[in-house]
Amino acid sequence: MANLKDIRDRIKSVKSIQKVTKAMKMVAAAKMRKAQERMEQARPYTNSLSEIIEHLLPDTDREKMPLLDIRDIKRKAYVVVCADRGLAGAFNSNLLKVAQKEIDDFGKDRVDIFCIGKKARDHFTYRNYNVINSHIDFWADMEFESAITIGRSIIDHFTSGAVDEIHVVYNFFVNIAQQEAKSETLLPLAYEADGVTKSDRLYEPSKDELVATLIPRHLNVQMWKYLLESYASEQAARMLSMENATSNAQDMIKDLTLQFNKARQAAITTEMLEIVGGAEALG
Repeated sequence: MANLKDIRDRIKSVKSIQKVTKAMKMVAAAKMRKAQERMEQARPYTNSLSEIIEHLLPDTDREKMPLLDIRDIKRKAYVVVCADRGLAGAFNSNLLKVAQKEIDDFGKDRVDIFCIGKKARDHFTYRNYNVINSHIDFWADMEFESAITIGRSIIDHFTSGAVDEIHVVYNFFVNIAQQEAKSETLLPLAYEADGVTKSDRLYEPSKDELVATLIPRHLNVQMWKYLLESYASEQAARMLSMENATSNAQDMIKDLTLQFNKARQAAITTEMLEIVGGAEALG
């Protein structure tokens, strides 16, 4: 059995860690509330813009716009949206598993990767994947311009013909207790024709001009959505992870306190027996 000093030091150490995890939980909760508000404000705009483009695309001449060019898929690009830090449970690992499986299934030699977040960059760089670009250390000051900057290089990679399709793997915020790793096709834009009902509306300007104007805005908004969803999911995952860590620390403190009391009782009993034994020997 460990001596009393070792157990006392362990209890002190666990209590210190518990204070840290509790503080991290409170910080993550505050950040999550702000991130969730921004995400919920952006969702209606994102969905409405997607619906408009979905109704305009069937009658649009795709050959006039490089962003609508559907090609034979010989090479792909993946945008992997992760966090810069850990301590968020399985938030990063679940996403990286989904991304790596899809990339390996297609062939890692035929995939270019854009990494958003240190965890994604470190994961794929260490395993010698073809990382084209990475964006880190911007989450704290994230604004819509961040999405535009990140999206510009990704879109140029498609329009230049370097890749034939671009996928984005990110965490979708379902609720505080659940985040879902999703993989979506960003480019080329394509929608199911079955779900679109054609109308006899007249457009001024023409549909092609509307699509040419809306698509760049749509892509920027999509990148903004991916960043907002991922950031809110990260904070929710970290909040729950730190809450569990705080609870586990409390359970550990109880167990260590019980061990300490048992060890102290055993030490007291031993001393009493020694005193009694010494007294009998003198008698």
